[in-house]
Amino acid sequence: MDDPRLTPARPEVAAAYLEGKVTAARFVEGTMAVVGDAIAPLRAAPRPDAMLQTQALMGERVTIYDRTAEGWAWGQLESDGYVGWIPEGALGMAKATPNRTSTHKVSALRTFGFPGPSIKLPPAATLPLGALVSVTRSEDTFAVTDTNLFIPAQHLAPRGQMEHDFVAVAERFVGTPYLWGGKSSLGIDCSGLVQVALTASGIGAPRDSDMQEASLGAALPAPDTGPLKRGDLVFWKGHVAIVRDATTLVHANAHHMATAIEPIRDAIARIAASGSEVTSIRRL
Repeated sequence: MDDPRLTPARPEVAAAYLEGKVTAARFVEGTMAVVGDAIAPLRAAPRPDAMLQTQALMGERVTIYDRTAEGWAWGQLESDGYVGWIPEGALGMAKATPNRTSTHKVSALRTFGFPGPSIKLPPAATLPLGALVSVTRSEDTFAVTDTNLFIPAQHLAPRGQMEHDFVAVAERFVGTPYLWGGKSSLGIDCSGLVQVALTASGIGAPRDSDMQEASLGAALPAPDTGPLKRGDLVFWKGHVAIVRDATTLVHANAHHMATAIEPIRDAIARIAASGSEVTSIRRL
């Protein structure tokens, strides 16, 4: 059976390309939209109290297959294929310009978008690492976007510029509160940390830890085959951590309720005590 997290199909409606493969009352082509909010929730149901599955960041493209009268849109993210419900208002003005091209991305852990060329103005937006924007001009020390946000130029990088060390990106999130489904320095989960850090380094990664374990890198034969290396990924059932060096790792976790650096042996022992053993270690 196709993974429902990645398959745009419900009994009521499904993507047209799935016709003949799934059962649905109707099949639609879908329309492309662009996330206009800085951070938009992708939920399991069209309700504000439904489980947060993941988040979409400004500039991400999403194919919309269904809408509700209550203002929810159901679709699939282009970046990692995740399917869910997003507030239609989060698509904002950008949904009218699905063909816009993002030129830059936020390279700071987070930054502000101001309504004018002054840091004394109340910020109009708080943008997370990885948010995509279209810069149309420069003014003083600001890059000005097509939506008239004035962003400190030193907090942006050309979209094609990549980080050289994804572990260093993850380390910048230390202290960030743990948030199931989160993907920003305002709140992040274990697999979100891996995905955001790898994306910043130009490495595509699926969203959830089980998907990452199945597809990223190559599995090491056994934990005791030699010292772990920076960038190795340690997996448990429902959890993933990033190795910093031979003795420590960094991970977003509910024990610390934050992204934390922890000795590898301590983390393995602590998680084993709760009933979960390491399932694999993968090297990119």
